[in-house]
Amino acid sequence: MAACLVVGAGDGVGGAIARAFAAEGLEVCVTRRARNMDQLEELAATIRAKGGKAHPYGVDARSEEEMIALFDRIEAEVGPLEVVVFNIGANVRFDLTETTSRVFHKVWEMACFAGFLTAREAARVMTPRGKGTILFTGATASVRGRQGYSAFAAAKHGLRAVAQSAARELGPQGVHVAHVVVDGAIDGVFARTNIADREERLARDAILKPEDIATNYVWLHKQQRSAWTHELDLRPWSEAW
Repeated sequence: MAACLVVGAGDGVGGAIARAFAAEGLEVCVTRRARNMDQLEELAATIRAKGGKAHPYGVDARSEEEMIALFDRIEAEVGPLEVVVFNIGANVRFDLTETTSRVFHKVWEMACFAGFLTAREAARVMTPRGKGTILFTGATASVRGRQGYSAFAAAKHGLRAVAQSAARELGPQGVHVAHVVVDGAIDGVFARTNIADREERLARDAILKPEDIATNYVWLHKQQRSAWTHELDLRPWSEAW
């Protein structure tokens, strides 16, 4: 059975993407840091409860050694990777003068360097087969820097550049690479605790719903190569942009 890997899966977008691909019949592998294994196990259990197959892995996506081992293990024990999704956010806010070098470097490692490692390892296993899909989750910060987000914007700009370079290199080898700009508030843990009018916005479709985001990831994977999308913007109809 073909496999799908979601790097950075939780109860929000990553989890919704994993469930969506499991519903398509792919054997899903999900990762987060090892300290979040309980949450990963819970996500895997919800997928299995609906008849899907899921495997949780506690991995530091910033570690080259761990990422190489992860891809080798999935290919050997689960199946050939057909879809790889990089979905780590690292959205933090610090004014420029309050952004330490440690913060800047850590955000870059999480949101950019880990994406590079993911793409490189995906290319390593996909290009010999001449097929596969690599999807990156971007943000408003991927295309526009804002006050207080110098570290996050720099990392997301860098991830977008990795995606563009990978698309140009891997497309002729049969691998579809797409970057998704998710622009706006997303329903999830943060929204439930920080957006006072969340319920009203949900009722009006004025907030991004993880399941609807995930539907677009599946659609990107299913595209024919005669009309591949590289970059896709997703935002609520009400979002000012």
